Amino acid sequence: MSGAGMRGIRRKKSSMTEVKIAVLGAPGVGKSALVVRFLTKRYIGEYDHQSEQRYRNEVLVDGDAVLFEILDTCNNNGETLPTPETLAWADGLLLVYSITDRHSFNWVKKCRVHFTEQGTWPTRSGGTSPSLTPSPPLMDVTSSVNPPMVLLGNKADMVHLRQVSAEEGEILAKDLECVFSEVAASDQVAQVAAAFQDLFREVQYCRKRCKTSLLDRVLGSKTGRSYVRGKSDSALPKD
Repeated sequence: MSGAGMRGIRRKKSSMTEVKIAVLGAPGVGKSALVVRFLTKRYIGEYDHQSEQRYRNEVLVDGDAVLFEILDTCNNNGETLPTPETLAWADGLLLVYSITDRHSFNWVKKCRVHFTEQGTWPTRSGGTSPSLTPSPPLMDVTSSVNPPMVLLGNKADMVHLRQVSAEEGEILAKDLECVFSEVAASDQVAQVAAAFQDLFREVQYCRKRCKTSLLDRVLGSKTGRSYVRGKSDSALPKD
């Protein structure tokens, strides 16, 4: 291949959008099954890893290649809440519970309280897990926004064992201000993929919103007055 062709490939890879997603949930909810189903379309029912796992793969979203880096967290005791390091690394969170396990649903509800008590989405300024690399800053440290999230009720194929109603999931998602769906990692490919893709879109929306907010502040500081989006300069008071 010519040198020009190789340069073109390098430029394409360097411009690829990347997203870091942390998959959170109590033990046994099917986190690993969801991740593998999304990345490979295959289903493996039994996993026995004792530490967090990371996956990287390119996936097409809305016709564009996106590099997904996914952290499959390990919560052996079912009580540990997400660490600041994990939250600081992730661009978005996939919160998973099993519709057949009330305890796993309550764990996600504890996460909601956990996020609220923190007051802000943790900054990307330096916290990293020992096995993770820092994510580039996405927002100003003073910003206060909800983290991009998607709530998933897994094992929707086991309705005969249901302990958590769909209505409860919808209510929790409304409190979290995030997208919600019930899926079955065992036999649904498109629905599982849609959940990860929806989370990527939420992350992109958050990134654009933060860039716009930063631009507003920069323009306001340069002109010595507040910058109002949607109004022309002619509509602002003259100095």
